Amino acid sequence: MTAPEFDSAAARQAILDRIAAAAKAAGRAAGDVTLVAVSKQQPWERIAPVLAAGQTIFGENRVQEAQTRWAGRRAEQAAPLELRLIGPLQTNKAREALELFDVIETVDRPKLARVLAEEIQRAGRAPRLYVQVNTGEEAQKAGVVPPDADAFIAACRGEHGLAVEGLMCIPPQGEPAGPHFALLARIAARNGVPRLSMGMSADFETAVRFGATSVRVGSALFGSR
Repeated sequence: MTAPEFDSAAARQAILDRIAAAAKAAGRAAGDVTLVAVSKQQPWERIAPVLAAGQTIFGENRVQEAQTRWAGRRAEQAAPLELRLIGPLQTNKAREALELFDVIETVDRPKLARVLAEEIQRAGRAPRLYVQVNTGEEAQKAGVVPPDADAFIAACRGEHGLAVEGLMCIPPQGEPAGPHFALLARIAARNGVPRLSMGMSADFETAVRFGATSVRVGSALFGSR
């Protein structure tokens, strides 16, 4: 028997309902939390129904893949699309990222901050910027480690003139996510950073309870790749 086709549009509504319920339980408004549809590596036939259902904010991991998927399609959309880079950014791709993305969530090292500042000055426009924090201090994962986060945020602002809008994290697999979300929220609070990108398919409701302003959902929205 053939498996039923995954209904991405219905999945989106179910996720929005769960976000709203989690926000209400935390004494927050549903509108305080943005759903970022993680479209990386997804075929267009799965993305199209989500787009048609009203989703306008998408997250991508790689600059080149995002260019291939979205560059020719943005002008075709009735509503403006917001594209977010949620994967590591190489400095040699900074100019292309600046041209394509509205939000870069993975600023994580001084060299990248410097190059982004130079490219922003050259282009005369700036995407919104998030600092990625490696809350689990995992050697294989990108992000500034928590003990260095305050100094790095200060350097981004003071030395490089970057407006840091938010923080982002990806908790270690196999560990409770809540303590990592709480840590990110504390770093944000003491540095006056208003936005938190945290929570994915398995833990976005927990992230909402800890103050997430955006959650990045892929497999729960599009089905397994």
